Amino acid sequence: MDFNFTPEEEAFREKVRAFVESNLPKGWGGKDFEMPEELTGKRFYIDWHRKLYANGLVGMSWPKEYGGQGATPVEQAILNEELARYRAPAPLGGIGLALAGPTIIVHGTEAQKKRYLQKILAGEEIWCQLFSEPNAGSDLASLRTRAELKGDEFIVNGQKIWTSGARSAHFGILLARSDPDAPKHKGISYLIVDMKSPGITIKPLRQITGESHFNEVFMDDLRVPRENLVGRLHDGWHVANTTLANERGTGALALLVRFGTQLQEVVDLARSAVRGGRPAVQDPIVRQRLAEFYIDLQRLKYNVYRGFSAIIKGGSPGPEGSIQKLSWSELSQRMQEFAVELQGPGAQLAFREPHAMAGGYHQRMFLRSRADTIYAGTSEIQRNIIAQRVLGLPRTN
Repeated sequence: MDFNFTPEEEAFREKVRAFVESNLPKGWGGKDFEMPEELTGKRFYIDWHRKLYANGLVGMSWPKEYGGQGATPVEQAILNEELARYRAPAPLGGIGLALAGPTIIVHGTEAQKKRYLQKILAGEEIWCQLFSEPNAGSDLASLRTRAELKGDEFIVNGQKIWTSGARSAHFGILLARSDPDAPKHKGISYLIVDMKSPGITIKPLRQITGESHFNEVFMDDLRVPRENLVGRLHDGWHVANTTLANERGTGALALLVRFGTQLQEVVDLARSAVRGGRPAVQDPIVRQRLAEFYIDLQRLKYNVYRGFSAIIKGGSPGPEGSIQKLSWSELSQRMQEFAVELQGPGAQLAFREPHAMAGGYHQRMFLRSRADTIYAGTSEIQRNIIAQRVLGLPRTN
């Protein structure tokens, strides 16, 4: 592929950079940054989204007839890359913008498109993803939540888990088994759920970092109008594949920026940490580890470029995406483990402890990285996909 951007693409990059630099508070993204008092709270993020939207930087790749810009995958990737470079907030409602909206564009009725798409773009309605269950995460087709069609309504009963942002969401995209007698990947329907409906109970899950971003969602005789069915009845697995393909879209280039930044943070830590009475970065073993991380990052970069090249040529993400997921998730864990190791006994100081190196930032990232090899398909699942669908190896019993 050609690694050079066209003059038009470079001009767009400069436009994005100018927008970000003029609209973010001074010092944003630094470890010592504190939000100015007049900007604290939810209002800043709402205003940020509105500015992105007013400048045509929300839903860029959506078709123009649905409020998007009809932008190329390269332009969307440049936007993602630059927002990651500045550590700028993403637009509000990432699941609506990246997953629900594009799925409704492909499979939704005209009534659904008119009802939901504009409000997703404007950030007026936030969405969540009701896919994973306690015994159906990586093996999603094993889901057991039931949706029984009675007249003009589905009666839904079941449980979902690891639902990001469920407490603040207005709507959710739900996979439920509507035909229990059908084969495993059949008999599933894809529904739009009003998250404020009677019959929904949301319970936060406390994570290892102390945050509670994830939630359990319980549905007891939840009533969903038939008009909220996306696609055909019992054909939800086909619709869900559109959602999952969008999940692996142009955001991959932003990952490269994210991990390049992480590597630089580990290098900075090695410069300030002490080993054997001198800066740890002068230790040849430390330097070798840092070089290995750099090599891993370059390998990831070219795998991402290969997948992105297929999208540019009109294709869609394939099983090769599992190579990317396996690579970045395990690289993330290795880098954070090393960051903790560099701190020696000081690594026992928690996030924001006064005497912790870098404010305990790496301790928090170490804990957070434990999830990287679990969500979006475990490393074991990714290795099976690579073996069977990329390398063509036979299944083993």
